[in-house]
Amino acid sequence: MPKLSVIVPFYNVQQYAPDTLRSLRMNARRDFEFVLVDDKSKDETPAILERAAEELSDVAQIRYIRHEVNGGLATARNTGLDAAQGEYLTFLDGDDWLAPGYLSELVSAIEELGCDFIRTDHVQATARARSVHRAPVGRRHEVMNPREAILPADRTTSVDYAYAWAGAYHRRLLDKGLLHFTDGLRTAEDRPWIWKLHREAESFAVVSLLGVFYRRGVASSLTQIGDVRQLDFIRAFDQVIEETAADPDADRLLPKAVRTYCAIIAHHLSDESKWEPAVAKQLRAMSAAAIKRMPQDALGDVLETMDMRRSSKLRRLRRRVTTAKAAA
Repeated sequence: MPKLSVIVPFYNVQQYAPDTLRSLRMNARRDFEFVLVDDKSKDETPAILERAAEELSDVAQIRYIRHEVNGGLATARNTGLDAAQGEYLTFLDGDDWLAPGYLSELVSAIEELGCDFIRTDHVQATARARSVHRAPVGRRHEVMNPREAILPADRTTSVDYAYAWAGAYHRRLLDKGLLHFTDGLRTAEDRPWIWKLHREAESFAVVSLLGVFYRRGVASSLTQIGDVRQLDFIRAFDQVIEETAADPDADRLLPKAVRTYCAIIAHHLSDESKWEPAVAKQLRAMSAAAIKRMPQDALGDVLETMDMRRSSKLRRLRRRVTTAKAAA
């Protein structure tokens, strides 16, 4: 069994894949496994991966998998999870990269703490600029209950720091069904995932370890494209609400889930200029329907305590639903 499996999905990243693969080589060990998943790229990414898989096989265990149909990031990560053999698992996106030696430090940290998973800080890279982003948990190198890190509802907490690649995960979580993503989600795939992890895992810790470089502003990234795939955030947060509502602690946890959902809706509505006109119209309609589906008591409390700018946008949507219902 490899000590660590690193799952790396790639899609049309020929410009960045060489940096990603070079950073894997600088982290390679014979007991590490790199699972490279090409999600039906249309550029030169597959050729780059084929060469890299052969070259990396001298320094690490390699699995190279090609999708016959493009399925999106969640599906590609699931393919990697199904193939991975490691005692521990982590993720890396095909346009990001790692500092030399980072993976060995990551394994040492989770082994020392003995918990289900650990979370790390990361470096955001936008063009030549670099900025450190900290996991929003003050207690470091201390094993904690993941469920307790979901709250409070009115502050940024661990479930808001959803980056799958910012951490490492023991294989027992995979065996329990806690590491797979919702198949087919094109965006916000990490939101139901991080909530499930924090509701159902038994232990976690946050470590002050920097080594993942997250590339922002990539033109092909879905965060930069206002097409219909972005609307998958609705399906993702509907899942968060549904699963949290079924939790024994639903009364405590639902206000946080509703508040986060509302904040994301308000964020997308405030940036309508990036959307294609037809998609912007669909965004407003789907957001109004989502507000109607939310637990109304929790929604009312959230709207009373959110800042005026965001709450006013959401109240207008809520009135739209009420008016349409009255007219019907």
